[in-house]
Amino acid sequence: MTPARTLAFAVAAGLAVGNLYWAQPLIETIAASVDVSSSSAATLVTVTQGGYALGIFLLVPLGDVLNRRRLIPLVLALSAVMLLGAALAPTFAVLLAALGGVGLTTVGAQLLTPLASELAEPKRRGQVVGTVASGSLIGILLSRTISGVVADLLGWRAIYGIAAAAAITLAAVLRAAIPPLEPREPVPYPRLLGSVFTTVARHRAAPPTLLLSAVTFAVFSLFWTSTTYLLTAAPFSYSTSQIGLLGLAGLAGALAGRRAGALHDRGWSVPATGAALALLVLSLVAPWAARGSIFGLIVAVVVPDIATQSVLVLSQTRLFALPGSAHSRLNTGLVVSNFLGGAVGSAAAGPLWALGRWTAIMAVSLAVTCAGLIVWAVGRNRLADRSSRLAAPSHPRVERPKTSL
Repeated sequence: MTPARTLAFAVAAGLAVGNLYWAQPLIETIAASVDVSSSSAATLVTVTQGGYALGIFLLVPLGDVLNRRRLIPLVLALSAVMLLGAALAPTFAVLLAALGGVGLTTVGAQLLTPLASELAEPKRRGQVVGTVASGSLIGILLSRTISGVVADLLGWRAIYGIAAAAAITLAAVLRAAIPPLEPREPVPYPRLLGSVFTTVARHRAAPPTLLLSAVTFAVFSLFWTSTTYLLTAAPFSYSTSQIGLLGLAGLAGALAGRRAGALHDRGWSVPATGAALALLVLSLVAPWAARGSIFGLIVAVVVPDIATQSVLVLSQTRLFALPGSAHSRLNTGLVVSNFLGGAVGSAAAGPLWALGRWTAIMAVSLAVTCAGLIVWAVGRNRLADRSSRLAAPSHPRVERPKTSL
């Protein structure tokens, strides 16, 4: 993993994951444009994330058996088609279907991250994975800012057209950036999908890791989806571009992701995860207290984002350090869990806002995070059990034929 290749992977991952969130700060704008209610428009984010979870399950396991130098550009090209469909959608129903297709096909980041882990030297695996994962978080955060600005200048449809052009460009770049890879032995597709569950079950550390990551991402998604409601209402009454700018405050979390990967490389993955969860519990009080001040809110979102990104990066890197060559399937389990949690968080934002506004949002976020901290405390021995294998021999830099699952 040269610096240039790592950068290309990180940028592509950021674009792919960012495609899931273009609509998040545009809920009110899209609702007015296609003549639906705000609650109906909010389902755009939920359907996109649900489609993404399905795409992760159906497509990402193919990374363990197909040549990713061909597979990754192909899924980027398919994503571009779906994005163009969203840009041209004449009705809300068509837009909903197109964004479900965007979620289904924008899985490039979750094919690139396991590949980056395999190509990286063992002593740099955490740093490389942290860099690519940080690219994903930057994509999530900047997508809100970019979509808001573009929507104010050119209309909300323009962002999907621009994203489609970017996806085609990156498909060509990655076709050149991914090194030649040896073919792998074919595996029947039904058997491949079924092995996702057996692969997760085979490792004691995998189930609690998946649960902790899903809980953290649910809180992350709940927080950022509900922020749109907070900033649209009085006393802020912000435009979409102003709402999107708040995402820039979360970039500190992206930088923390690389540091979290380095903690894994030093063998501190399990205690660092617990510390990040504890920090998230403490830091969620600040956004509630700062709900009436934009400057206080900007400061308040930084620490939760750092804690969230640290948990996500450490969880993913721990799975990639497990022995064996089924990393795409482990990543499938992780990301499906994450985005099912994210879909629940996004879907809960509207009802919770109607029930108790920002106070209800923060109360549920705290309760869910505390539950995650309890899971970590109860299951940390299982996580620590696998930490003794962090120094296991690395996977070959070039893919070799597989003889079994």
